[in-house]
Amino acid sequence: MRGFDRINAVLPDELVLEIFRHVESKPSRDACSLVCKRWLGLERLSRDTIRIGASATPDSLVKLLSSRFPNIRYVFIDERLSISLPVQYGKRRRISRAVPSIGRFRDGSDQSVGGDDGIATSCLSDSGLGAVGDSFIKLEKLSLIWCSSVTDLGLRSFAEKCKSLKSLDLQGCYIGDEGLAAVGECCNFLEDLNLRFCEGLTDTGLVRLVLGCGKTLRSLGVAACVKITDVSLEAVGSYCRSLESLSLDSEIIQNKGLLAVAKGCSLLKVLKLQCINITDEALQAVGVFCLSLELLALYSFQKFTDRSLSAIGKGCKKLKNLTLSDCYFLSNKGLDSVAAGCPELMHIEVNGCHNIGTDGLKSIGKFCVRLSELALLYCQRIESDALSEIGKGCKFLQALHLVDCSGIGDDSICSIAKGCKNLKKLHIRRCYEVGNKGVIAVGQHCKSLTDLSLRFCDRIGDDALISIGQGCSLQHLNVSGCHQIGDAGIIAIARGCPQLSYLDVSVLQNLGDNAMVELGEGCPLLKDIVISHCRQITDIGVRYLARKCTLLESCHMVYCPGITEAGVATMVTTCSRIKKVLVEKWKVSARTKRRAGSIINYLCVDL
Repeated sequence: MRGFDRINAVLPDELVLEIFRHVESKPSRDACSLVCKRWLGLERLSRDTIRIGASATPDSLVKLLSSRFPNIRYVFIDERLSISLPVQYGKRRRISRAVPSIGRFRDGSDQSVGGDDGIATSCLSDSGLGAVGDSFIKLEKLSLIWCSSVTDLGLRSFAEKCKSLKSLDLQGCYIGDEGLAAVGECCNFLEDLNLRFCEGLTDTGLVRLVLGCGKTLRSLGVAACVKITDVSLEAVGSYCRSLESLSLDSEIIQNKGLLAVAKGCSLLKVLKLQCINITDEALQAVGVFCLSLELLALYSFQKFTDRSLSAIGKGCKKLKNLTLSDCYFLSNKGLDSVAAGCPELMHIEVNGCHNIGTDGLKSIGKFCVRLSELALLYCQRIESDALSEIGKGCKFLQALHLVDCSGIGDDSICSIAKGCKNLKKLHIRRCYEVGNKGVIAVGQHCKSLTDLSLRFCDRIGDDALISIGQGCSLQHLNVSGCHQIGDAGIIAIARGCPQLSYLDVSVLQNLGDNAMVELGEGCPLLKDIVISHCRQITDIGVRYLARKCTLLESCHMVYCPGITEAGVATMVTTCSRIKKVLVEKWKVSARTKRRAGSIINYLCVDL
């Protein structure tokens, strides 16, 4: 019956709140809050997370949000994000375009960004951080990303008010030892701490924190803190017996610190290291003492050898995720030790390890039967048949990434296609020996493939995409720089992949309007498209695409001589959901700029 409320009259508040908690999408939650005043109030009560970017008056914004969302447990403040505040929160009023926008909150505080203190008001201050502590009494997690105006005084004030805090991220904040020590004294339930780029910290602050909350600390991240040395890690090893995750990026840390952690933190599950001064001695200790290790990532190591990986293979039987990046002295022998000793491995990434080649990959295929993701980047010693054992042994492989592996060709891709039929993601970039034959095999055998990227593989043409279109239902496709692909290949994708949501066809010189028409007809779910450097696409193709793909949110179309001001105007006016258009500045008319200036991004700007 028209005008009869079939929901509010029946459902109690508790049930509506529970429904809102299961709506994860923020736009969907916002839409729900617009239904009626009751739903608006209940939706605000159900929210537990807010994110705040750089704004004119973050302190006032914190107070405003706390009055509207009383049950917030997670607060993220990131001053790298440029987010403008609404001009007013009350009644609408006219604002002259000749002067900067100046708003006023209901509590009377200004939103002005001008004046002598304009810089200060655009950053969260100590008083604003204090307001976070006062306002969000249920707060469990706080992230302060590059909040440069927050000092030790503000952090102490906050810590004294939020003693139930469990997670703290201080990335890029200029806080010192006294502020961190206050956290250790007051926040005795702290579990996660991130200190990336906290340049003002020394061993004194971190040691005092560990003394206060070391028993509960489970995750610690330290990067680019030049005054934090082995002394801090020794304290971590002594007091943080429950530590499960350590991420360390330092040119100062030596073996002594990591040895202390390995011996003292036997529950360690995640270890990420970028420490140029650590050698085999420390990593061998990890293999001996950290028997619960599940993830190991080693970056830019120049002083350890296969002996370290041999120890990892012997001791860390639960290892599931291994990343080796720019580790110059590792060879096939070390990778073989890990593959043979860690049967639980599911993710392996080898990046720029120039002494690892075909034999190492064969060991992975032979022993790592549970492997689900493999990434090989800049591995020049891997030969054409390197992936044959992967295809035979890794039947559960779902994702394969290949970048600048010049020796890998069609034979390897055919082996993967025939053996790894559960493959869902295939990314290949600048592997110039891969051609139509390998990709055709993928289309014939890998029916679950949804994400395909073939960037700058210049031997791949239309025949490959025709096979993919006939055999797979793609959601993401990137064929940027595959200059042999033209209308026929993209038309096959348009007709065979109706679920396609992302498409990058940049630098395809033979692609024209016919492909755009077919995409409009066959891919109604398309949200993001990149057609830059496509010289044959004109306003006609753009007009058809914009009219048919009603969900389109972003379009990159620079260096397309066939697209004029009219095409740009069509895109921004026809697509109601468009959020970003990348185009040359001279193609944007004054009228288009007035109507959609906020979504236009320019390739070049005036100097």
